[in-house]
Amino acid sequence: MTQRLTKAVIPAAGLGTRFLPATKAMPKEMLPVVDKPAIQYVVEEAVASGLTDVLMITGRNKTALENHFDRVGELEARLQAKGDIERLAKVEHSTDLAEVHYVRQGDPLGLGHAVLRAQMHVGDQAFAVLLGDDIIDPRDPLLDRMIDVHERLDASVIALLEVDPAQAHLYGIATVEATDDPNDSDVVRVTGLVEKPAPGTAPSNFAVIGRYVLRPEIFGILANTPPGKGGEIQLTDALLELAHQPALGGVYGVVFRGRRYDTGDRLDYIKAIVQLAVERDDLGPELRPWLREFASRLD
Repeated sequence: MTQRLTKAVIPAAGLGTRFLPATKAMPKEMLPVVDKPAIQYVVEEAVASGLTDVLMITGRNKTALENHFDRVGELEARLQAKGDIERLAKVEHSTDLAEVHYVRQGDPLGLGHAVLRAQMHVGDQAFAVLLGDDIIDPRDPLLDRMIDVHERLDASVIALLEVDPAQAHLYGIATVEATDDPNDSDVVRVTGLVEKPAPGTAPSNFAVIGRYVLRPEIFGILANTPPGKGGEIQLTDALLELAHQPALGGVYGVVFRGRRYDTGDRLDYIKAIVQLAVERDDLGPELRPWLREFASRLD
């Protein structure tokens, strides 16, 4: 039996250059998606899967992240005095979500390096990595499924999404094979990985998206992984090495077919806001008819 996961690592040291000038003074993870910063959706997903110990890998100008998950006594007192219990509950919710810790990445040496910075905090336990660009709809629990597969197979597990082959060069791409269990139609064995292959050369259309459940041996591999694509230490390269070590469980993929909201670029960020807002009870009833009327005027 493997030990139940309790720790989540959230890399959040990126500069967010695609959203400049909005991210000149504000971390990209704090950009609002409707009325919550994107990073809060990710922490809520981790907590819903039982991961209550959260480590954020941060960089310069990221103090807003720490402030968001900390108490704001003056604001809470003012809301309490006004009797604004609904907003007070929302403010306290972000504070009480999880035990949140922070460590600086320092040099921007890639995702693999950011994960390696978590070694001292994680120790010899398996852990999850959640990237903030992908928001997974809570009605389609991906992380729960990945943790179940990890516990059953004692292996590292990555999330995969079938993408348009024309877009495969934008992702890390996995080569996969079926498992022997007919009950695991969404689970595949990963035999190869390549980071952002040149257009037309991708070995499949199974793209790696931002959820990982990793055995702690990944740290030793990352420590010896040379810089790869873009001169950065690529987590993909370390996972490829791990996939070739069956004694360490290998690497499996869970193919996700649920609702995913990509906040990684401006257009998809706008789409994510609209998709989430139309399904909310407080916004959807007025937003949906407005959207229909607005769309009818577009040519």
